[in-house]
Amino acid sequence: MALSAEKKKEIATQYGGGATNTGSVEVQVAMLTQRISDMTTHLKIQKKDKNTTLSLIKLVGQRKRFLSYLMKNDVNRYRELIAKLGIRK
Repeated sequence: MALSAEKKKEIATQYGGGATNTGSVEVQVAMLTQRISDMTTHLKIQKKDKNTTLSLIKLVGQRKRFLSYLMKNDVNRYRELIAKLGIRK
């Protein structure tokens, strides 16, 4: 379920500007979103996998905390990010 190094670099260049910029909030939210979507597709097949369900809930909470931090500090970056990822209404 973890992201490969190539996928991390791809996400970092797309959302963070460089392949080594994995610490920015945008990159972390994008990586969490990718992992959440992977887990969601896994749970559609394996409905009784409770460990993955709990991990998914934790990841969604972590992404929510990152997004609230970004919204408090820079609303424009927050709006751009959620528009790119398509995670909010």
